Amino acid sequence: MSSVPETAVNTEVILQLDNVVKYFDAGSRGLAKGHRQLRAVDGVTLEIRRGETLGLVGESGSGKSTLARCIVRLQRLTSGRVVLDGVDISKLSRRDVRPLRTKMQLIFQDPFGSLNPRRRVGSIIAEPLVVNRRGKGLDLQQQVQELMRQVGLNPEHYNRFPAQFSGGQRQRVGVARALALRPELIICDEPVSALDISIQAQIINLLVDLQNEFRLTYLFIAHDLTIVRHVSDRIAVMYLGKIVELADSEQLFERPRHPYTAALLSASPTPDPDALRTRRRIALTGDVPSPLDLPSGCRFRTRCPRAQDLCASEEPSLEPRLGDDASHPAACHFPLGDGEIAQAETP
Repeated sequence: MSSVPETAVNTEVILQLDNVVKYFDAGSRGLAKGHRQLRAVDGVTLEIRRGETLGLVGESGSGKSTLARCIVRLQRLTSGRVVLDGVDISKLSRRDVRPLRTKMQLIFQDPFGSLNPRRRVGSIIAEPLVVNRRGKGLDLQQQVQELMRQVGLNPEHYNRFPAQFSGGQRQRVGVARALALRPELIICDEPVSALDISIQAQIINLLVDLQNEFRLTYLFIAHDLTIVRHVSDRIAVMYLGKIVELADSEQLFERPRHPYTAALLSASPTPDPDALRTRRRIALTGDVPSPLDLPSGCRFRTRCPRAQDLCASEEPSLEPRLGDDASHPAACHFPLGDGEIAQAETP
């Protein structure tokens, strides 16, 4: 769980996603057959409360990063709404949305590709401040150097280029840039996946410390559930553009309802050798369907060991199952009971 004090997490919603849809045009099928659409995000509804960390997990291609880009308006929605602090930003013009961007920033996955190699890190970190006219001259330099100090970088390295920093240091530059405007919400798009394991822990601890110091709210996107469990208050599981399960972090790990969630959990790494020996791995069969040609009914049914005829004919709704309360919905017709295994496991 996140180390945010309980008083910092409340029921006030800072970000609301209302049936968010993002399709990409994938070209023509041929004469009289229309255009194909890649359904990257297909009806996501979520709320993020002020001060919490919401983890978002799923395999590559599940739509996590596309959803992040839709939230910050790097991608326009096909339909749906994104409401930031009570304001629907999904249809605002670029000019009208600019003042609201200061409340929400994005940390990118790649600390190498997200920094301009021809610019000094001081200029990179200062860019949001310059664009929003938050300082100039010596005052601007002092702000940037203070940001560098806050993320664990030497302020004297203000004039160095990104190539003169390690991968972990470059990601700290990215964190400083995201922090520059003192946002309320930061979207972390797999911020440690490109780093060594030892460096991952340092960046995670930095993000937790910054959250406590500045009362930040995080949407933390990753595919490593061990990391997500460590930092998140709640976790949403995404598969082929849809949320298939949502629960408090510990509840999700202890009582997964969706077979896909259980499979992800069984594959997550653990430093405990005893737990590793006793864990039973859930082996999924088949390939992930193409978002260009999704199966009918439940999208997971082609890989699910519990799939039945109903799964092919009717798409399951995201709702509480097996007596769970409203905070733990799952999109599965045949959910897992407490302690139940999704299939015969492999060692």
